[in-house]
Amino acid sequence: MRIGELSAATGVSSRSLRYYEQQGLLRSRRRANTYREYEPDAVEQVAFIQDLFSAGLSSQVIRDSLPLAGHTHAEADCSALLTRVREVREELARQEQRLAQRRQTLDSYLAGEATPRGILAASSQQAAGGTTD
Repeated sequence: MRIGELSAATGVSSRSLRYYEQQGLLRSRRRANTYREYEPDAVEQVAFIQDLFSAGLSSQVIRDSLPLAGHTHAEADCSALLTRVREVREELARQEQRLAQRRQTLDSYLAGEATPRGILAASSQQAAGGTTD
């Protein structure tokens, strides 16, 4: 199938498909007229790539995982890849926690339950007769 057909079948732009090839995530062969020709399983491969990108994995991790697509853990040694995926998942969890803390701080400010520390220090200095400069 040609790139336009693969794009239509997957909903992924031709530009993204060319990027996937550039990154070593997708392969095509060139016809005599230089058009790209993809194997029929490219539709499933693009869906797999899209899933991993949406999960926040890098091109490198995706490239390393492509040989494992469609295999069970017993059929392929994927312990290093699974370790990397767990690391990415743990980093996402840390980012979620930081975002939740930031959101909680902002919610406290908006609810009038907290004031930024710099404002409290300036207010204390002014109340004590000091200056804020």
